[in-house]
Amino acid sequence: MTSDSDDALSWEGDDAAAPQDRALPHGWNAVGRGSEEVGTVEDDGTVTPAAPDEPASMSTMMLLILGVVGGVYLLYTIGWIVGGLRLKPLASFLVDDAMFLPWFVLAIAAPALWFLATWVLTRGRAAWIRVAVLLAGVVLLVPWPFVTVGVIGS
Repeated sequence: MTSDSDDALSWEGDDAAAPQDRALPHGWNAVGRGSEEVGTVEDDGTVTPAAPDEPASMSTMMLLILGVVGGVYLLYTIGWIVGGLRLKPLASFLVDDAMFLPWFVLAIAAPALWFLATWVLTRGRAAWIRVAVLLAGVVLLVPWPFVTVGVIGS
């Protein structure tokens, strides 16, 4: 005679095959490894397989990096506006306003354009590539008129 504790240690039933259509009732979500293969059971009892083309969600670290770099780019945009407006009187001696204005607008839009281009062009690539391109933008898009002259500069 076997006790209940022996049943827990027995190997019986381990050879049984896993069901082919794994599914959860409607409203339940599978979590963990293999969760993308779990379908749903509808109210009428039919099994709807999981959609394999659902986009993967971003990790918490990637969302944090995107938020911080996006904030830096927003500060850069403000820096280009302030620095460019401080630079305008000096630039008026060198170039006409028709030449200054398009480049001023492009400089203001550059951080947002870099962020958007990085987002679109690195889709489907490794996360480190997206982070590297975003950090390259942090280095390349520094608002030098604001950094060198500042708000009160001469």
